[in-house]
Amino acid sequence: MKLGKKILAIALLASATQAVTAQAKKQKFGKGIVIEGENFKLKSAFRFQSLFSNEWNVRNDDFNYVEGLNSNFLVRRARLKFNGWAYSPKVKYKMELGLSNRDLSGGDSPEYKNASRMILDAYVEYNFYKGFSILVGQTKLPGNRERVISSANMQFVDRSRLNSKFTIDRDMGAMLKHKASIGETFKLKSVYSFAQGAGRNITAGNLGGGFSHTLKVEAYPMGEFASKGDYSGGDLKREQKPKLAVAVAYNINTNAVRERGQGGSFITDANGNYHGKTINTLFADLMFKYKGISLMAEFAQRVTADGSPHVFDENNLNIGTYYTGHALNVQGGYLFKSNYEIAGRYTLVTPEAATGSSSENEYGIALSKYVVGHKLKVQTDLGYRQVSNTTAKDDKLFWRVQVDFHF
Repeated sequence: MKLGKKILAIALLASATQAVTAQAKKQKFGKGIVIEGENFKLKSAFRFQSLFSNEWNVRNDDFNYVEGLNSNFLVRRARLKFNGWAYSPKVKYKMELGLSNRDLSGGDSPEYKNASRMILDAYVEYNFYKGFSILVGQTKLPGNRERVISSANMQFVDRSRLNSKFTIDRDMGAMLKHKASIGETFKLKSVYSFAQGAGRNITAGNLGGGFSHTLKVEAYPMGEFASKGDYSGGDLKREQKPKLAVAVAYNINTNAVRERGQGGSFITDANGNYHGKTINTLFADLMFKYKGISLMAEFAQRVTADGSPHVFDENNLNIGTYYTGHALNVQGGYLFKSNYEIAGRYTLVTPEAATGSSSENEYGIALSKYVVGHKLKVQTDLGYRQVSNTTAKDDKLFWRVQVDFHF
């Protein structure tokens, strides 16, 4: 009898193993590992980016004086991602963890309780009525398009300088989303976000006492893109009809205590007390795709409510300066039938003179080979950054090569 039970257990185990193996064989690379039960669905995946970067100083825009090569190999990003639905398909969730040094860095301060900033996304979204849903947790705010595009789906090796200087990035709070159709093709999406205002993974409480409010409205006059192509670099789906997305977003961050709102250094006085004021950020962007042609353009502007970027303490000492001003980024590309893509980019960053920061013009060209779409690709880009009002060596020439692997 005991022997029979053992044989039965071995048989059941073998059957289960074969079932899992059979199921695994049906899954495709790049789609993650999917487990689906009676009242849940879990998709797990991992990805990483291996980067080789080179940077030179250029003296007075003179390419006869290119010097100071700085080369670097690193794992630019390494992520674990889990998403799916639970209880009902209307209840979606996502958790994404960052594991590379670049992902984890920046947490060695009291604002993060001196802990690593591992959590990128952690939220639940409930579709409670027709086109309405509510999201609670930590994720990207509905700001500039380039930031909302996943770092796994970029057209260049990395995002533009507009994003690094003006993005409102990730934060913790709640969002109310809505989708609507007007006629047969016209789509309209809107989202309102209410967040803490100091960025992701803050554990020391609401440091400034204010909150961040963001409203974004996005129109699709020619219908929706294939496979969420409105938030993916390049026209990998080769849209057979022209597709256009146009969006405007506005963020009001009250009593913001960081130099760029959700990012940058914290503004504190000599006693460690946080100081801030309201900053407002405007975004406008578009995405166009048609038969391998893609175009993305963004504009960003950040101002303070009182018109001055400086923050003063009770003794009228300047203890911090917000990064205010405006920026423009335009990039486009063409995807050949061989799945090679060539792309170009121009970025203009113009901070307010009162910030003491320099204006920048950046030019770039990229070449990508998509082996399995964005899931397995090789990208290289060459760029030149002109920096004004600085020393002669501050202009930069850079060349980067990156391999993306996304299971």
